[in-house]
Amino acid sequence: MSVSPVSPEIITLTMPSRLELLGVLDHVVAALCQRMKFDEDTCSQVTLSVIEAGTNAIQHGHQKDASRPFEVRFEVHPDRIEIVVHDSGSGFDAGAQNGDITSPEHLLDARGRGIFIMRSCMDSVDFRFDERGTECRLVKRRPPPAG
Repeated sequence: MSVSPVSPEIITLTMPSRLELLGVLDHVVAALCQRMKFDEDTCSQVTLSVIEAGTNAIQHGHQKDASRPFEVRFEVHPDRIEIVVHDSGSGFDAGAQNGDITSPEHLLDARGRGIFIMRSCMDSVDFRFDERGTECRLVKRRPPPAG
């Protein structure tokens, strides 16, 4: 007897590219983290990462053009949450974003920490660029039960 895989619950949010609306995204992420029974630290990591990805979509992908909405897709699986942030921007050189931002010469830089933060907080962070735009996929696995 085979067990069929459980389909994820999918929630999609489309938002204008306005920084002041990121609080709405924050509330949605927090609610989903609670449903996943993530602890407070894990919830903070996921929320910080999704807000950073949304900020990047608004600022870099759409240059704060509110007429260009970005999309956030949440896939809630039994063992993980996958979040995809999509904008219609042309993308960036992901390889150029891998410098050591913790080195002394970069410690006072005002920008450039977002991808580092996302990669530090999430189990997986991947980018895809194509003719439709830029996609950032964030994955956080449910921690194993204590005991």
